[in-house]
Amino acid sequence: MTRSQQHPIGSPFGHDSTASEVLSGIDLGGKLAVVTGGYSGIGLETTRALAGAGAHVVVPARRPEAAREALADIAGTEVATLDLGDLDSVRAFAEEFRASGRSIDLLINNAGIMACPETRVGPGWEAQFGTNHLGHYALTNLLRPALVADGGARVVELSSTGHLRSGIRWDDVDFREGYDKWEAYGQAKTANVLFAVHLDALAAEDGVRAFALHPGGILTPLQRHLERQEMVDRGWIDEQGELIDPDVFKTPEQGAATTVFAATSPLLDGLGGLYLEDCEVAVPADEAPEGSGGVKDWAIDPEQAARLWALSAERTGIDTFGRG
Repeated sequence: MTRSQQHPIGSPFGHDSTASEVLSGIDLGGKLAVVTGGYSGIGLETTRALAGAGAHVVVPARRPEAAREALADIAGTEVATLDLGDLDSVRAFAEEFRASGRSIDLLINNAGIMACPETRVGPGWEAQFGTNHLGHYALTNLLRPALVADGGARVVELSSTGHLRSGIRWDDVDFREGYDKWEAYGQAKTANVLFAVHLDALAAEDGVRAFALHPGGILTPLQRHLERQEMVDRGWIDEQGELIDPDVFKTPEQGAATTVFAATSPLLDGLGGLYLEDCEVAVPADEAPEGSGGVKDWAIDPEQAARLWALSAERTGIDTFGRG
């Protein structure tokens, strides 16, 4: 992937498009999608839209009972247990899924945490890097047989404009020194983009194409770790908790639009390793209009993507695409 490939492709959709609008006319009957965290926020709307277009949607969830309750009125869904911060849990889910003999058409790595207090998962990994990136890295690799079984699949990584805050801190990935919740979030979101870049480079010959995206600003349970005053100070909401500028923030239905665009749009056939926003391929950040995001060079650099893959393989002990 090079920055020269980060250019718009003429999508008819944009900032205000909804997931159902993007999927209009697309038949996902017979397709199977896996949506991590697909029972809350934009994940729930992603599940609803995919199921509404005919897909069968598997929702791996850290809180399976809450997931079943949230999905009770959405036909064509099933819930499984998965904690992305626990490699044993990731292995257990992947093993059970592979044993079912089913193939995967769409893998949407949607679940994540944001701006949490300093927390460690696994063998001491910084929680946002460990959950948002390493958990999904391990999951995707362990699901490789199901992803390649039917001639390929699309893998979608949810990143955000948070990646603009930080590249990978190669000298201190786990923030042993000077933990900053927003810098740690930015690093994790950069890792999501780099993962898509290298996965696409490794797996395209097997028909697996990968994309990363910024869904837009949406107030969802992702903000659970933020105090109301912090969101007030950032200009997101007023003292009563109401949005100050509704035009800046998307609804959850709009927030899921770029996800389903990445997962299903025929405009992306033959492409991969790209970063998307507003249902379109994003431009490099230094070329983006003022007030919009774009993608940083540090998030699409193929050498950094390969370096992150090697680090992830070393940390998890898993590398099916690299060795397959």
